[in-house]
Amino acid sequence: MDIEGFALRLGHSFADPELLRRALTHRSFGATHNERLEFLGDSVVNCVVALELFEKFPQLAEGELSRLRASLVNQQSLAAIAQGLEFGAQLRLGEGEVKSGGAKRPSILADAVEAVIGAAFLDGG
Repeated sequence: MDIEGFALRLGHSFADPELLRRALTHRSFGATHNERLEFLGDSVVNCVVALELFEKFPQLAEGELSRLRASLVNQQSLAAIAQGLEFGAQLRLGEGEVKSGGAKRPSILADAVEAVIGAAFLDGG
């Protein structure tokens, strides 16, 4: 895995490349995996998207903003981002996940996007 090349493709040069490596590690691979980074990344994504929607649509009520955010931030959209950036080739998966096509599974791809965002947030603020 060319972690530095992948980081450049993402547009962030990691001061701590281990954060990116962990973000791309599924729990099936080992004890040091991406779930905590995914938790953080999920919150960061929702916060950033909420702020953008809040600023761009001052006429919308809270419920409308929430529905719009949910339509934008979901497994399908995050997995599409992962596919476009070829996350699957960078994922570290356990043997069973590799054999069952985990690198193409939308849930794993979406989780990895959130984890990478969490890692970038920790790394760069």
